[in-house]
Amino acid sequence: MSHGVSMTDGILDEALQRLSRTGPERAGWLSNHAPMAAEALVRHGHEMMVHRWLDGYADNLTEAPRGIEPIAPAEWRDPLGDPTRTGDWVDFFDRELTGAPWREVLAIWWPRLLPGIAAGATHGVIRVGHAVRSLLESETEPRVTELGRGLAYWAARWQPLAPAGLGPYPAGDPRRALDAVPRVPDQRFGARNRLAQLADLSGWPPAAGAVPGTGEEVVRLRGIVTAAIKRYERYGYGSPIMLVHAATAPAAVLRSLPALPAQLAGPSLRAAWAATAAVTAAYSPAVPRPTGAPTTAALRAVRPDAPATDPVGLMDEAAATGDPHAIKFADAAVEAWAVDPDPALLAAAAGANRLISADSR
Repeated sequence: MSHGVSMTDGILDEALQRLSRTGPERAGWLSNHAPMAAEALVRHGHEMMVHRWLDGYADNLTEAPRGIEPIAPAEWRDPLGDPTRTGDWVDFFDRELTGAPWREVLAIWWPRLLPGIAAGATHGVIRVGHAVRSLLESETEPRVTELGRGLAYWAARWQPLAPAGLGPYPAGDPRRALDAVPRVPDQRFGARNRLAQLADLSGWPPAAGAVPGTGEEVVRLRGIVTAAIKRYERYGYGSPIMLVHAATAPAAVLRSLPALPAQLAGPSLRAAWAATAAVTAAYSPAVPRPTGAPTTAALRAVRPDAPATDPVGLMDEAAATGDPHAIKFADAAVEAWAVDPDPALLAAAAGANRLISADSR
């Protein structure tokens, strides 16, 4: 473990220690977003508001679940995807991470968990992605513990998607590929109901199997994240909170790749695309926002109080909403913008700040 951490590192570790005794969910399938939001806030210079934000989020937190029966290392398949064993999974990964370096544990469990990337409406992989990103910067005990909490949540809610098509994966433009994803017919209920309908969609296997992009896996994965962020500008109005995950799930996979063996890049790309396509199928509206409606960038040009479209201002606005989805989506947009400084990325996230704020009222 590293020593002599900075004040910023110390605040994140304090927050993670504070949250280590809380459960991964509340009220059924609603996720505990606090560790993810705290990591994103600290990363973008808002560390001084983290504990105040956690105070405001406290009503959304529950006690960590207790275990029922220890999970033996050789018997991990039976309790996989069983949320009643969440406490057992927490204890299991505490033991695993005490006995081996975190990268080794991650390398073993990533391919086991990846087929169930839909776990917790993709929050399992998202939580792991935030934990891995923090560990790549500083290996501290609270961050290792948080990785274990993320892996435990993913394992307990492990949920495979309907199978993708077989055969070669053709290259294509990620945005057009997202536009071609078929919608589930019944969008009245929650994530489990919507994702279950994918198995009955004749267009799902070819859409999920046609992983878009060209080049190395990292490049293709980055293209998927970028396309999902930009698409939100026109389609986010349909489900402002849930469509965020079409971008934040593959962003979590992208953040994790540097800590994983190279041979896992291909399976990670395919699973990330399937997650993005599934969220799009489940929550995208039938039609985009009318083309005549002003974009966030256009509003900014004529209205000084329109959402900011620079990275610092964007994160300031996301933090000001207090909503963890806005914070994490802006985080993903700024991360993508740092590689490809396209104003459309920040404009989409600025629009998300506005839509999510209105949706949360």
